[in-house]
Amino acid sequence: MTRSGPEVFTFHLVESPAPTTTSLLFRPPSPADVGGLRYAECLALMRLGAPVVSPDRLQLRRLAMFARWDSESAIDDFLGGGTVGRRFASGWHVRMTFLRRWSEVAALPGLPARAGEWDDAEPAVAVTLARMRLPEVPRFLQWGRPVERLVRDHPGATLACAAMRPPNTISTFSVWNSVRAMTDMVHGHADVPDPARHAAAMAERRRRDFHHEFATYRFRPIAEHGSWNGRSAFIPGG
Repeated sequence: MTRSGPEVFTFHLVESPAPTTTSLLFRPPSPADVGGLRYAECLALMRLGAPVVSPDRLQLRRLAMFARWDSESAIDDFLGGGTVGRRFASGWHVRMTFLRRWSEVAALPGLPARAGEWDDAEPAVAVTLARMRLPEVPRFLQWGRPVERLVRDHPGATLACAAMRPPNTISTFSVWNSVRAMTDMVHGHADVPDPARHAAAMAERRRRDFHHEFATYRFRPIAEHGSWNGRSAFIPGG
């Protein structure tokens, strides 16, 4: 059922011809052209944990979009509208309401540090968005690839991916069985090999930042649509 209330966020995954992906990386859907859209960022997928020099580090036939909307009806209008919207309608996406942020990026102004309450047992979605300092990329990869593998292989995550837009935008996206599973991973409390990988990387970032801008966002998933890699129902209980 379509809701029409407060603003909503989406994260989309779709197979896409390389020329379409390339075009959208540098000219994503715009609020000037799409009614009810507040912000959109398109990125090419990366395989988590892939070697540094690998075609899996920039998958131009696999496209992600992170977006902020006035309402769910605006999302429906976009997906049922023009060529770009129909392209995204052929993939998978999750609709989410905002819960919390750590730091912020200029592209997403006006979000409070915390919005509402949550239960540690409920599902959660995490999105990070960063603008890299290009001289710090080798150091970022050194610390970041172990974290990629941690999230990719974590039993509490039902879906995890990373994406990029050249030259310096990086995003990660993950769906979690529960808020508790996600926060345990962040703080190094998970029952997995080398659980402190994420905490160690964050300590290194505080020592000398990898980024011009960096923010982590937590969301409550409210609905998912479509399929990805032949699967659906990534949201527990959805």
